[in-house]
Amino acid sequence: MTYRTSSATRAATSHPLLHALLFAAVLSPTADAASAAAESPADGGFAVYGQGTSVTQNTPSFQAPYSGQNSLKPRHDTQETTDLTLYVGHRLWHGAEGWVNAEVDQGFGLSNTVGVAGFPSGEAYKVGASTPYLRLPRAFVRQTIPLGGATQPIAAAGNQMAGETTSDQLVLTVGKFSVVDIFDTNAYAHDPRGDFLNWSVIDAGAFDYAADAWGYTYGAAAEWSRSWWTLRAGLFEMSPVPNGKVVKVDFSARMAVLEWEVRHDWAGQPGKLKLLAFSNRAAMGSYRDAVRLGQQLGVAPDTAPVRRRASRAGLALNAEQDLSPDLGLFARASANEGGKEAYEFTEINRSLSAGLQLKGRAWGRADDKAGVAAVVNGLSHAAREYFSAGGTGILIGDGRLRYGSENILELYYAMRLLPAVAVSMDYQHIGNPAYNRDRGPVSVWGLRLHGEF
Repeated sequence: MTYRTSSATRAATSHPLLHALLFAAVLSPTADAASAAAESPADGGFAVYGQGTSVTQNTPSFQAPYSGQNSLKPRHDTQETTDLTLYVGHRLWHGAEGWVNAEVDQGFGLSNTVGVAGFPSGEAYKVGASTPYLRLPRAFVRQTIPLGGATQPIAAAGNQMAGETTSDQLVLTVGKFSVVDIFDTNAYAHDPRGDFLNWSVIDAGAFDYAADAWGYTYGAAAEWSRSWWTLRAGLFEMSPVPNGKVVKVDFSARMAVLEWEVRHDWAGQPGKLKLLAFSNRAAMGSYRDAVRLGQQLGVAPDTAPVRRRASRAGLALNAEQDLSPDLGLFARASANEGGKEAYEFTEINRSLSAGLQLKGRAWGRADDKAGVAAVVNGLSHAAREYFSAGGTGILIGDGRLRYGSENILELYYAMRLLPAVAVSMDYQHIGNPAYNRDRGPVSVWGLRLHGEF
């Protein structure tokens, strides 16, 4: 998952160069290029892939008697984000591969990616820009050690070499990448470039995972797989202050994460169930300490002056189940310790999401897919007191709060135009944005263009 925020509001900007490059990529003979790239890694060479994604979102005006520093703008707003990614991989030695990703980004999320805890675009990062800029989101090495069992093919893809392995294996990943590249994945709800867009649909909402402002960090993960289960463990660097940037390797602020995955068949259809636990260790502020200090000083509460070295833990349950060859079900439930401020992701202390994805074979469009998802996000009592008193966080803070759970409904239809080109229509209905019953509901209309080569 990816996410962004900026400190000042800017108008939506559509950059001609970036869109020209995107359309050049998606209109090229992508299927042949991808096929050729898939062959070479198995022979021990290099692999090169690319993708381009453009998302435009629009909100009409909605009811809002007041607004604060981190409020979703109540007037009509249209924003766009575009990114182009180049994936370059090389087989280093037997079982090992190295990958580097270079990415060009441009654009802003709605209201500069604030105003909704379950933000409506996973393609909107916490750093926006009206002109394209280059960054390096991933640079990592992966070592796969076969441990026996049935031989299984590995399909070629971005950040994955073609080849084969065994059902029993150990996979080690070290470098810079995203925690959710490995943890909390879901076949139906995890890719804002191809399926759902909302943050609390594509990831467990209360999973406050280590990340920089773009969703990436330094760390290491180990995955031990047997025929029907996988155990994953990881240690990742957190930013030095909440919602900060990771500028060097320094694990003084860190997250430990553990995930147990069980694979099964139900009524002849495959499924997965995952249980994840995480613990963040860093200097973070207590909501109640911030409220007390604010009352003493006669100002709005702020977590920065009361930050102390502390831990914050959470759990997430993640399920996916095929109901037929064309229909799949998914669900997530997550919760974290709600007495301290959200550190990296967003202000969600508990979250429940569920949905369905259907392929278009029944209406003669086998490569199309449609999805529907519903989410309920909630805050702890301590967090409610903090935001009611005028506090602000990573994404929310209206200056006041008449609390209600944040309720989100998302629907999308992704139409395959060419073998590697898709256009998607997306709609989201958000009740009580930022948990505020005084604001909204909000409708978010989206259009996504995605191409690969």
